[in-house]
Amino acid sequence: MQFSEEELINGCIKGERLKQKMLYDRFAKKMLAICLRYSKAQQEAEDILQESFIKVFDHIKTFRRECPLEQWIKRIVINTALKQNRSKLYMYPALDIEDLDYTVDENLSLSDFHLNELLKMIQQLAPRYQIVFNLYAIEGYQHKEIAEMLGITEGTSKSQFARARVLLQQMILERKKVNYERFQ
Repeated sequence: MQFSEEELINGCIKGERLKQKMLYDRFAKKMLAICLRYSKAQQEAEDILQESFIKVFDHIKTFRRECPLEQWIKRIVINTALKQNRSKLYMYPALDIEDLDYTVDENLSLSDFHLNELLKMIQQLAPRYQIVFNLYAIEGYQHKEIAEMLGITEGTSKSQFARARVLLQQMILERKKVNYERFQ
């Protein structure tokens, strides 16, 4: 049985378990992919996902339908992941560097890598770099918004993103080198 998004929303507002399960089933896989980008391990991502959907069901009555439901849920997932990672952000010193000049190869090809390999590389970044990279490069937030979300300066957001790109590029080049040497 297939329900419309509107029927699922209304059912969830009424607390109907079947509709809650169907809403979860419809969006959980995409949202888990987001959680994985903000975590270091599968279990941590699953915890973020579970906490996020508890919030979705607790607050769905406040959903004003001004944006697609998936976008609203995604925002809850990101905020939940940020909240869980906030304590990790302050374990590392943050430098406020306005004019960084990291050299990044804009022509670097990612076609040799599977999505899961790239995800693992992102997960290897320190939390401060991982979070800023995700928010800027993948979610599309601007550095000013990221700064406000994380309680850092805009310059810090820019420097952490630049550093994340350099670190990811180094990981990609190292893996390409290892793969090349393996087939020689």
